[in-house]
Amino acid sequence: MAFEREPSYRHGTVGKVGLILANLGTPDAPTPSAVRSYLRQFLSDPRVVEIPAPVWQIILNLFILPFRPKASAQKYATIWTKEGSPLKVHTEKQATLLRGFLGENGHTLEVAYAMRYGNPSVPDVLRKLKAAGCDRILILPLYPQYSGTTTASVFDAVFSHYEKVRNVPELRLVKNYHDDSGYIQALKETVLKHWEQHGHPDKLVMSFHGVPKRTLSLGDPYHCQCHKTARLLAAELGLGEDQYLVTFQSRFGKAEWLQPYTAPSLQQLAQQGVKRVDVICPGFVGDCLETLEEIAMEAKHDFIAAGGTDFRYIPCLNEHPGWIRALARIAEDHLSGWPTRISPEMKAIQRQNAEIALVRAKAMGAEE
Repeated sequence: MAFEREPSYRHGTVGKVGLILANLGTPDAPTPSAVRSYLRQFLSDPRVVEIPAPVWQIILNLFILPFRPKASAQKYATIWTKEGSPLKVHTEKQATLLRGFLGENGHTLEVAYAMRYGNPSVPDVLRKLKAAGCDRILILPLYPQYSGTTTASVFDAVFSHYEKVRNVPELRLVKNYHDDSGYIQALKETVLKHWEQHGHPDKLVMSFHGVPKRTLSLGDPYHCQCHKTARLLAAELGLGEDQYLVTFQSRFGKAEWLQPYTAPSLQQLAQQGVKRVDVICPGFVGDCLETLEEIAMEAKHDFIAAGGTDFRYIPCLNEHPGWIRALARIAEDHLSGWPTRISPEMKAIQRQNAEIALVRAKAMGAEE
């Protein structure tokens, strides 16, 4: 096997620490060609579709990729912003804010974000961190609830990359934080702020991304972790069991997925006389197609068409200060023992070096 070429290395150099926020991904543009490329990579992942590859590739290439990208591109176009894909925009901002927050707490490390599918890819970001001198890397997926279809797929991408690398860095992986107190508190603050502005609903619906039901019986803890997040959030909000509902969205194909399904549940609530629902998606920490289009648009239409009168979508955590604080604390817990804090002596040396460099720069400018 030919290993990737290592960046130049100077003996005696102290390695840096890197942190990657990993998210699902997004097309590069709301166009059929860009969506087709994205879906090909996404739907070719055996973690996402557990059908034997030879059979699935026929289905994918003959019945899905020729038709689905156009419809999906139209949906992406409805949520696309001047800055680009909402998911990418929020993930990038979260990485920037996390870097700043950790810096204020005295940490010095490289913070970057990567997408499991699309750009910037996990391998590209891992190469970037190695080039920056990182020999310790923390992988922090932006999935609070663990699933083999999401979190494990990120880990697969990391391990697959390092199969081709000679000098592998020390790695740490964050598996889940579905019951983290800071995460739950940030969700609570988001809901309460929404209710302060709009009043309380008849029912709060917590909609999570769906996965095939068979994954539960095969040992995936995702379903249980979603329900624990919901119970903890409901308890913080003081809600009884009859005041909230947990559902699962984004069903794909004919197989049975985790139930109850979001859209039919909203229709049923409306038919039962529920006039107002608020919907929050706790499993998504940044707004994306599945929240802004599938929930805020399609699910709203379903509820109103079935007789409901008031549907309100509660945005994801996005750049909420409480969420960034929670994210920083989760990162700090997993960075424990790694050299990320600058000593007072090193700070003084860095400050002195910066002052010397500034004096030299001014002197060179005067000479010119």
